[in-house]
Amino acid sequence: MSRENWYKVDNVAKVFLATAAKRDTRTLRVSCTLWEDIDPELLKQAVTSALQERPQFQVRIRRGVFWHYMEDTDLEPVVEEEHGRVCPRLYVPGHMMLHYKVTYYHNRINLDLFHAISDGTGALEFLNIIVLDYLKLKYPDKLEDVAIHSGASEDDLNQDSYKQFFGSMHLKGSSLKYAYHPGGLKLPYDQLQFFEIQVPTADILPKAKEVGVGLTSYIGARLMLAIKADMPPRKMKQPINVSMPVNLRNYYPSSTSRNFFNNVNVSHVFDEEISFEELAKEFDIKLKENLTEENIKKQMDNFETMEYFIPVRAVPLFIKQMVVRYGSKVTDKKVSVVLSNLGVQRPPEEMTPMIKNYSGFCSSANLFMVMTSYNGTLTLGVTSPYSNTRVIKNFVRGLTEDGMKVRAYATEVIR
Repeated sequence: MSRENWYKVDNVAKVFLATAAKRDTRTLRVSCTLWEDIDPELLKQAVTSALQERPQFQVRIRRGVFWHYMEDTDLEPVVEEEHGRVCPRLYVPGHMMLHYKVTYYHNRINLDLFHAISDGTGALEFLNIIVLDYLKLKYPDKLEDVAIHSGASEDDLNQDSYKQFFGSMHLKGSSLKYAYHPGGLKLPYDQLQFFEIQVPTADILPKAKEVGVGLTSYIGARLMLAIKADMPPRKMKQPINVSMPVNLRNYYPSSTSRNFFNNVNVSHVFDEEISFEELAKEFDIKLKENLTEENIKKQMDNFETMEYFIPVRAVPLFIKQMVVRYGSKVTDKKVSVVLSNLGVQRPPEEMTPMIKNYSGFCSSANLFMVMTSYNGTLTLGVTSPYSNTRVIKNFVRGLTEDGMKVRAYATEVIR
């Protein structure tokens, strides 16, 4: 693979590059669990094959004078059994390394990816190509004519869709207030703890329908109440803000494999009594209001326009990164928890008998939950930097009190 292309990084990637750290590595993970154990040699061949379909992931990030950029690389991917932490550090300034990693554990295939390279949608598509190529090697007679291809050209896959669709020179500040942050003391040694919560969709979907809201609103309201149950009385006037990444490909004709998402927010102040049903309906209304194309475009024009101001463009990279880090810290103070819904997974139907489940995680300096649905199971991947696990316990308790059968798993941490 000897191409000599280079690409500018998009504005979202610039934030990830400026803020990646030992604890919050700015790495996301998507996983696919099969019904049988993985053959490592076939998986290595599958990764090599999948890169022919998605060469956009085979890049190195380099530092320029004013901005970072990506260039193609011939570094060979290494496929190995999973060890170490989930969402490992995949970007270290000045280090020659790939910014994705494929591992396996028993019957699970993991793709860890530095978020500057792509978002959850792009990562899942790359993972599914790897899984399909693996299954083709394992069962050459069953999947010969199956393909995962959007029909997009290489230029379409490399497109910076933020520049394509946004940037109208209208700037205004965020109206969000500083939010309540659950947690307390953080885990030692820059650790994160990861929880996987599984709920049958046959349990939770009828409950959300009974309340009259979508699944995201149901989970969002449950998260708010789980956080509220752990709030000290003196903090009750602070809003609880749930931030939710939105796949912009659902609103604009883009096939990019790079980042193309925006965050919308739903806030509530618990200054008076409110039932779960009332809260869920309020959440649903606010979420739908935020998801109009007009509101999304207003937010994104503001974000994308920043790059075009001459004073910003002329500043050296290290100063820009200081400004971006400060801006990111201010934004983080306005978010209580992130809820990312990757949606119902729909691989080609010929693959479905061989796939057991999908899951996802994202590194974070605060609470972060990733939702995926497949084969009758809703899987919630929760990331927490805190020693205190009360919010997660409150959330699971709320689901069980609603009559749901819940399975929960957690990684070990060093205390």
